[in-house]
Amino acid sequence: MENVTDIPRSEDLFGFGKTEHASLFDSLGEPWEVLPRIGAYLRDTLEPRQLGQAHSQAVIEGDVFIGEGTLIEAGALICGPVWIGKNCRIGHCATLRGNVIVGDGCVVGHAAELKNSLLFSGCNVPHFNYVGDSVLGHRVHLGAGVMLSNYRLIRGNVNVRAASGPVDSGLAKFGALIGDRTEIGCNTVLNPGSIIGRDCVLYPNVNFTGVLPAGRLVKNKTELAIIEKREVDE
Repeated sequence: MENVTDIPRSEDLFGFGKTEHASLFDSLGEPWEVLPRIGAYLRDTLEPRQLGQAHSQAVIEGDVFIGEGTLIEAGALICGPVWIGKNCRIGHCATLRGNVIVGDGCVVGHAAELKNSLLFSGCNVPHFNYVGDSVLGHRVHLGAGVMLSNYRLIRGNVNVRAASGPVDSGLAKFGALIGDRTEIGCNTVLNPGSIIGRDCVLYPNVNFTGVLPAGRLVKNKTELAIIEKREVDE
């Protein structure tokens, strides 16, 4: 894999016209500094309303805003503060648990879990995904089973692996920042502190750490060993 570049700015990753919450990014230093702002922002601005349609078997607790045309399916669990935009689908057994912003036209599908995260409009988090302490730009798509890991196995602040060396984020929990229109293939894992540029594609089963520049393709070149099957004598 080629060497990574320096850490991008928030405006290099995200088009702020694709979220109603662009003020979160005002006067940031490093782009991950938006993450600890989400909770206070929701406490100050969220006005609970139910403008969409929620199944009787969905559980909605705390301060939650649900926009027009949004569908909350049976078995979904939403624990505020949570803000969900217009024309979204929150699928069966999806969990949104605290300090979550979901933009217009997003899908959070079956058994996906979101925590302390921001989704720009048009995101798809459709099947068995974990999104913790992360930001997904406009039209980011996660394949089935994609995990955005947010917590180090060896405890301590998450480091961002920049080209010039590791940078202490100052955060104990930090998943990923994923730029607009990036596609993440099935069962890929982004390790804590990953930053992925706009218009990238990561193939299935990639295990990625670090900073990926915009417009890159990441392939998993592990080769399968295929041998002749031999019958076992009885």
